[in-house]
Amino acid sequence: MAKNDAANQIVVIGLGRFGSSLAGELVRRGSEVLAIDSRPNVVQRHADEITHTAVADTTDRESLKQLGVHQFHRAVVAIGTDLEASILTTSLLADFEIGNIWAKATSRQHGRILQRVGAHHVVLPEHEMGERVAHLVFGRMLDYIELAEHYALIKTHAPAEAHGRTLGDLKLRSKYGVTVVGIKRPDSDFTYATADTEIGEGDILVVAGTTTQVERFAERV
Repeated sequence: MAKNDAANQIVVIGLGRFGSSLAGELVRRGSEVLAIDSRPNVVQRHADEITHTAVADTTDRESLKQLGVHQFHRAVVAIGTDLEASILTTSLLADFEIGNIWAKATSRQHGRILQRVGAHHVVLPEHEMGERVAHLVFGRMLDYIELAEHYALIKTHAPAEAHGRTLGDLKLRSKYGVTVVGIKRPDSDFTYATADTEIGEGDILVVAGTTTQVERFAERV
């Protein structure tokens, strides 16, 4: 892979459902992806949709170096249930001093270990999706995204108490600890919200705050 476009090159290790979906989306977004898995049949299945693919034991340092993995600046360890392989692979990437390592975890304990061996970012897809869906099923939010631990961004209908009033007048930050960062009126696109923005019936708000704060605000809907 060419060195002159290193910022656009990403190595994805593990081609299960999460890894293959991620690699395919990165390619569609214009990235040059090297995808590695130890299973030849899995690699063959995805070879046509990913820039570069390889079969290798990613717990072996020399195998990774032969593929040039040590030259990458960004890597994703998407190995699923093989915890030992996940941890060893992440540790090797850290030894290569790759600047941005993302790693999939199957539990919070697994995630803590990955961080200790060198992962810069840990993703728990099943847990995060389960938490998001739980908020949506509860019915008070149109969308829910956890940006960091205990901090979230939600999309929700404007509460009746806000209709006909400006955000400055509502003082939502002092009342609920939340900040309205965007607003969508019926038949229009989302736009930034300011203190002078007047809320109308049918408006949809994008609200940021701690998980507890945004949940409390959503209960007003």
